[in-house]
Amino acid sequence: MSSTSGLGIYGFRFSEPERLPLLNLFAAGHQIEQSPDYHWNGLERSDGPLLLFQYTVAGTGIYECDGESFSIGPGRAFMAEIPGNHRYYHPGEATPWEFYFLLFRPQPLLPLWNDIKGRLGTAPALDPASPPVRMLRDIVREAHSGRITDPYTASSLLHQFMMELGRHSSAGPRDPGRWPPAVRDCVRFIEANYSSMIGQEQLAEKLGLSKFYLLRTFSKAVGVTPNEYVNRIRIEHAVELLRTTDDSIEAIAAQVGYSTGSYFIKVFRKLTGHTPGAFRSGNSSLNYSRLFFS
Repeated sequence: MSSTSGLGIYGFRFSEPERLPLLNLFAAGHQIEQSPDYHWNGLERSDGPLLLFQYTVAGTGIYECDGESFSIGPGRAFMAEIPGNHRYYHPGEATPWEFYFLLFRPQPLLPLWNDIKGRLGTAPALDPASPPVRMLRDIVREAHSGRITDPYTASSLLHQFMMELGRHSSAGPRDPGRWPPAVRDCVRFIEANYSSMIGQEQLAEKLGLSKFYLLRTFSKAVGVTPNEYVNRIRIEHAVELLRTTDDSIEAIAAQVGYSTGSYFIKVFRKLTGHTPGAFRSGNSSLNYSRLFFS
């Protein structure tokens, strides 16, 4: 929903000690532009190096980058590096272009920025109620209220925004709430039957799917194959047994579904970095109560 509260551009020029890994927020803003004179060319700017995240709440702007043109309407953002071969502008229509933006220095965020951009694309769509967009609005609101008064506050807010944007980009279709029904059925079956799992071909038949469809759809949604997912579930349960029982490694291997202790040890080491024995003794790791895999 459009709102004119907090309209303005807010710049920050704090003296961050170079020895500290603080994030450098350069500017934040909430603008409404209607004039065709609103135009920025990424090769002509002198305030870089900067990263720009700009999100539209009403109207439409145009973003052109490396020969591609994007219509940036409500619910869509663009991500740009300054300097860079791009330009963005109001197309001259009667409808104003309303947007929020953040400008910040690339270091040390550039690797995360590139990863997010690689996942979401140059001009991603984001729901107005999504955590990154809420955080974007919060930063501008804090700036408008005069509460970003030191480099630590600015760094903390920018860090929160980037973490939310990163989490959003990595979740994407891997959010269980967005999984296709067939994938959710498959996951439920695996979690209920991990200790006596059948092969992928039999699993597909059990669910009334083709093996090819199961592998392609499951891997795309979850990020791993059904077999890899089974191993993760088994190792999660094995960790609990190693911590809470005195059962032998062979016995635990059998309980979680492995036919041999040697194969169990191989998979356990691959996923945790330790053998089951070293993990149980605590000599090679922290005394974990549970491990989470992603």
